[in-house]
Amino acid sequence: MTDSQTNPPQEPMPGTDHGPAQSPVLDEGTYTGIREPRGAGRLALDGHWHQISPRYVVSQLVQNLVFIAVVAIAAGVLSAIIGEMWVWIPAGVVILITLLTLAILPRQAKAIGYMLRADDIVFRKGILWQRMIAVPYGRMQLVDITHGPLDRAFGVSQLKMVTAAATTGVQIPGLSQAAAEALRDTLIEVAETRRTGL
Repeated sequence: MTDSQTNPPQEPMPGTDHGPAQSPVLDEGTYTGIREPRGAGRLALDGHWHQISPRYVVSQLVQNLVFIAVVAIAAGVLSAIIGEMWVWIPAGVVILITLLTLAILPRQAKAIGYMLRADDIVFRKGILWQRMIAVPYGRMQLVDITHGPLDRAFGVSQLKMVTAAATTGVQIPGLSQAAAEALRDTLIEVAETRRTGL
């Protein structure tokens, strides 16, 4: 069985030339294949992409439907108070944009991924406007896990990495709690190893 696109399930321990050891928890309950742009101009890396949980899409769907309901109720109340129907125009535009965003959300979620390499973690998102950010392990100053009430209800978290340069900070949404904690521990361990080696 040969597959030059993926790494073996277990990698060497932190500090080696091949990158940090990766927990199997990172791939539990996630999408199985990252959606990448087609064509010769796409950015490609050798390695294993870890993806986010499909529950992220459900969480975002519920949060946005709540937002749409709040906008509709506010527009209805305001329209009844002032007796004008024009308030539904901006409310309708906001609701339409939100619905369009929700329509492409599943495709966007499947394009989100991160790769643990020897010297850095690479985060990628987007299909039309593809963005890749590489954050060197030794430059990380803070690794933070956050989750709101609805995120907790669906079991997803967001992991944020902060570096000295604000432009290289990365937020990885849609991780399961176990994956977020495993990734945080891995990044902290590798970052400490790299800093002591400087």
